[in-house]
Amino acid sequence: MNIELYKEAVLTIDIPDERLKAGDVGTVVEILPHPTAGPRGVILEVFSAVGNTLAVVTVPESAIEPLSDDEVWSVRRLAKTG
Repeated sequence: MNIELYKEAVLTIDIPDERLKAGDVGTVVEILPHPTAGPRGVILEVFSAVGNTLAVVTVPESAIEPLSDDEVWSVRRLAKTG
């Protein structure tokens, strides 16, 4: 996978504890090597539509993919918490 630092990437999984859903977009802020040569991890910062940080999550690299030129941005409301 060709994930680059400080580029946007799309989640391919839901993260209910953070109210994030597959398809949400975030910025890759760190790429983490696996301590025993397994799959890399990624720290993703997810922002609101107006630029406020909503969540910073660590996920396996397989849980994100780079954006492609045939995709369009979308907006959704976050689910309310408890």
